[in-house]
Amino acid sequence: MMEKYYIQIYRILLFNPMLKLRNIIKYSPYSLEKSQKNKLFKNFFTELTFYHYKKCKDYKKIIKNLKFKIKNRKNELKDFPMLPVTIFKTSKLISVNKKKIVKKLVSSGTTGQNLSEIYLDKKNANDQMMILSKIIEKILGKKRLPMLIIDQNPKLNNNRSIYNARTAAILGFSLFGRDYCYLLNEKNEIDYQALNNFIKKYENEKFFIFGFTSLIYECLIKKLSTRLLISNFKNGILLHGGGWKKLEKIKINNKLFKKKISKKLKLNNIYNYYGLVEQAGSIFIESKKCGYFHTSIYSDILIRDHNFKVLEKNKRGLIQLFSLLPSSYPGHNILTEDIGELKGEDDCKCGLKGKYFLVYGRSKKSELRGCSDVR
Repeated sequence: MMEKYYIQIYRILLFNPMLKLRNIIKYSPYSLEKSQKNKLFKNFFTELTFYHYKKCKDYKKIIKNLKFKIKNRKNELKDFPMLPVTIFKTSKLISVNKKKIVKKLVSSGTTGQNLSEIYLDKKNANDQMMILSKIIEKILGKKRLPMLIIDQNPKLNNNRSIYNARTAAILGFSLFGRDYCYLLNEKNEIDYQALNNFIKKYENEKFFIFGFTSLIYECLIKKLSTRLLISNFKNGILLHGGGWKKLEKIKINNKLFKKKISKKLKLNNIYNYYGLVEQAGSIFIESKKCGYFHTSIYSDILIRDHNFKVLEKNKRGLIQLFSLLPSSYPGHNILTEDIGELKGEDDCKCGLKGKYFLVYGRSKKSELRGCSDVR
């Protein structure tokens, strides 16, 4: 009897069109209030958890060992078992046929570190880009903009099926740009000729600038010579993330970073983002008006203490991230090693709905994870 009930619930969840991602994407990413979002999010998240339970043997073992009653309809979001982010460094968790995997993402790190490995099928990769585009529209608009990339051309990576976090980010965000200019040449030096050609062509219109924070600081703030430039970056829109651990060592925080780049390049449209390769596509953009990161209708967040108790707002703890995107691997509910603080929900002065929060960096007791660090 229970097995029949189990199958019935599975069929209801699997074939209910109201729970499909395409039916959620019709809403603006920051448009739903708490009561509206919670119902929609929980239904989809319950389906996703059940799906991974059925499709991933290792995930099923974890759920059973934790004695979690997955069939209990009274489960709240906070009740669902979370996976520590480090599990993706030691286990290959996959919820689809291995033959359908088209891409492997690996986290960036230093030599000798274990790296997270995330496996994507075509559907999951497409879902990531579909949702990312909805989020990025809020700062770039719907038109593809001329794009300056503060890095080398990722074509230098010969294996097109394996991407580290940095390369994956460049390739992902490049879908929102056109007429690309890579700041660094094959020798990892600033290509002033290419840069000036780009600026000359687009200095009087909006253009998109993307890169990892530490590399932007190194290249644009420290190394770039304004005497060799024909103009400034005043019409640029900068989106950056990652690499904050390196800047922390030299006492550069988010506020000082913005101040330095604004003073040097007249660049004021600057947006920091927070995200993990383990939940690629489900990023959190820092609002320019308020300075907080915001959840979208595709993501959620809880803050927990070191005993895993959920904390109220204005208290620092470990960040737990939820995402509706991971379908080829069970990365939808992750406990990170980052310290954060929930500041509120639905009442931010910038006008965006959803939870808003701060990130303070890696927990001191945790393993460092390369350029995934965010401030």
